[in-house]
Amino acid sequence: MRFGPVPVAEAAGLISAHTVRRDGITLRKGAVIPEDAAADLVRAGLSEIVAAALEPGDVGEDAAAARLAAHLRGPNLRAEAPFTGRCNLFAETAGVLTLVPARIDAVNAVDEAVTVATLPPFKPVVEGEMVATVKIIPYAVPGAVLAQACAADTAGALAVAPYRRRRIAVVSTRLPSLKETTIDRTLKVLAERLAPTGAAIVFESRVPHTAETVAAALGEAIDCAGADLVVVFGASAIADRRDVIPAGIAAAGGNVEHLGMPVDPGNLLLVGSRAGVPVVGAPGCARSPKENGFDWILHRLLVDLTVTRADIVALGVGGLLMEIVSRPQPRAGGEAAEADA
Repeated sequence: MRFGPVPVAEAAGLISAHTVRRDGITLRKGAVIPEDAAADLVRAGLSEIVAAALEPGDVGEDAAAARLAAHLRGPNLRAEAPFTGRCNLFAETAGVLTLVPARIDAVNAVDEAVTVATLPPFKPVVEGEMVATVKIIPYAVPGAVLAQACAADTAGALAVAPYRRRRIAVVSTRLPSLKETTIDRTLKVLAERLAPTGAAIVFESRVPHTAETVAAALGEAIDCAGADLVVVFGASAIADRRDVIPAGIAAAGGNVEHLGMPVDPGNLLLVGSRAGVPVVGAPGCARSPKENGFDWILHRLLVDLTVTRADIVALGVGGLLMEIVSRPQPRAGGEAAEADA
């Protein structure tokens, strides 16, 4: 693409680099300069204008943005019509945005003329939410640059995984120090968390804080109520793999994949499974409606993404979240408490 000042008399058919106003005549930035407008500007006394001209092999900004957006678009995304070198991608369904950051980085590294901006990976999105924008910086890019950005290994780099798990069971353990009203509020908060995903609580059980009762409740939730995800709220925080909740999962024939996560609030979260159904040992902060590490794992499981130990330990960078003031033991200090992050 050629770019620079040209005589107005020779500017017809070129692209106006900037908005030009003179004697009632207006040329919009990025617009092709009509022949009559060029003649009118000459008569108005304008001798020179900054313009862009496409060269052989160049692809105009809108066409380039649309082509790259279509290349990156995976399942459950739609691209809107491009404008001023920009093409936006929107979620077609509620779910979780999936992407591999290295693939987006690879596109952005091709040339300064090509940019892609996205929401963070695994962010929950609703239908109609914008998840990414492709922007071509100049008025055109060489076809070879666009072809490199549309390399095979970046195809379908963005997608939305829809929510699939709908039947949620909640097991709450009891100790004398835990009020029933606290459990009631916890259920209400969880139901509100689930509402945007289309999932609902189909089974609820309150049992003594023992491994045996937790195991029995898990069996009832999965085998009888048909839950496809179980959340266990302990009356006391999980302190060890041999503690009540992980021991209860094991007694029910399940497995504990990982205990703990480098997200605060949310450190004492447990991820396990029983008969192919995910089981989450919720940290104490999950009783609060504010965002915490529980949200990050819950949404991945609701869209049926596998959550591995490697996935969890990779959450540390960016894992320091807003402090929940109501926590019994805030980061700023305070006495130890049973309930925890």
